[in-house]
Amino acid sequence: MTTVLAAVEVSSIFLAVGGTMTLYGSPSSPSEIAAVLARFASRLIPALLVASVLLAVLYTVFFPDTGVNSAPFLLSVLITVGFLVPIRFCFYRVMTSRSFVKRVLVLGTSPLAHSIIEELRAQPHFGYALVGVVDDELASLEASSYKSSPALLGALDKIIDEVRPDGIIVALRELKQLPARKLLELRLRDIFIEDGVDIYERFTGKLAIEWYTPSRIVFSKDFRKSFLDLAVGRCVSLIAAIAGLLIFAPILGLIALAIKLDSKGPVFFVQDRVGLKCRPFKLVKFRTMHCVNGKTSEWARDNGHRITRVGTWLRSFRLDELPQFINILRGDMNLVGPRPHPVTNFELFVLVLRNAPESGDEIPYYSLRCAVRPGITGWAQNRFGYANGLEEEIEKMKYDLYYIKHNSLWFDLHILLDTIKTVLSGRESKGAPSHPGKEVETLHKAA
Repeated sequence: MTTVLAAVEVSSIFLAVGGTMTLYGSPSSPSEIAAVLARFASRLIPALLVASVLLAVLYTVFFPDTGVNSAPFLLSVLITVGFLVPIRFCFYRVMTSRSFVKRVLVLGTSPLAHSIIEELRAQPHFGYALVGVVDDELASLEASSYKSSPALLGALDKIIDEVRPDGIIVALRELKQLPARKLLELRLRDIFIEDGVDIYERFTGKLAIEWYTPSRIVFSKDFRKSFLDLAVGRCVSLIAAIAGLLIFAPILGLIALAIKLDSKGPVFFVQDRVGLKCRPFKLVKFRTMHCVNGKTSEWARDNGHRITRVGTWLRSFRLDELPQFINILRGDMNLVGPRPHPVTNFELFVLVLRNAPESGDEIPYYSLRCAVRPGITGWAQNRFGYANGLEEEIEKMKYDLYYIKHNSLWFDLHILLDTIKTVLSGRESKGAPSHPGKEVETLHKAA
């Protein structure tokens, strides 16, 4: 009986770690469920191994007199596997069943509407099924544009009577085309109406800045957090920084020694970055590149050959970021937030916005990144990875702005769990480009 109870206790930790490392990600179609379950099984084994090591350390440190019995561990593995796998399978079966699918119309054929249609097809696990598109400009739309799409239906009344949708997603080219009275009537008929911009954000996890108006941000309450939320988040970051420095102190020393033995140059890489309220600060990282004379590529596209042997390993597990706990204690950063841009990047964005309006239309809200403290890890870092140019930087910024809009302690926890999974796997972020460039280290050899 004691063994069973101990196994149940151990299983709770197995479930937490296993869930963290395996329950992220969803199939893009029901036919991919088998492939997802296969990936789930391959992740479950390392997850259980990690949990076993963590539990062994915890028992040794906090319960040295108790000892570690293998029986509870083995039984907990059986309980965990027998619980997680069926739950995972049932979850996908239920979420992709017709009972949970909402039949929706897309009102409009704007670029936003096209993007939403692509997301509806790619992510059916969100529970939306496209049944038609109401064209706001039939004359300007080529029939070939939707060869594989549901038939375009011109009249809103006609489509409602024919397909009886559960809801309508509004993605018109211009708001003045909005049939407000008709949509109000449909709302009273229990047909939900959703803004295409909000749907796009929910599906992609990034802000649709191409279709944002200044008033949408000015009057939004989402971009302003309460003092209590900010204070709690700051306290959590400080506690994590202190604990991190204490726990990783021996590892920090070993990393510093390895860097000195591996290549010439300083142990730390210090760079001017832009922080809260656009104030510059000195960011501290472990050096992962060879020192060079002169300037380097701004986007690090051509700097792969400069990464040291130790640097490759440090970057794989993001251990080069550990010294930034010091930046947290100094008030420069938080544990979670947008990655701080180098001052040169910030100046480039400002220059583009001021002197090239035709290129700066997509970055009018760049300064919003300065509304929060930057972080060691962040939503954009996990979802996109590293940017290699201005276009990719703009795309990554959309994720940063999404985080700023939806910032919360629960969101931070989700990002931290996702970061842990990425670090333990030693791989790039799932959304990273196929040939990501790392953050630039502009180091100069001593004369």
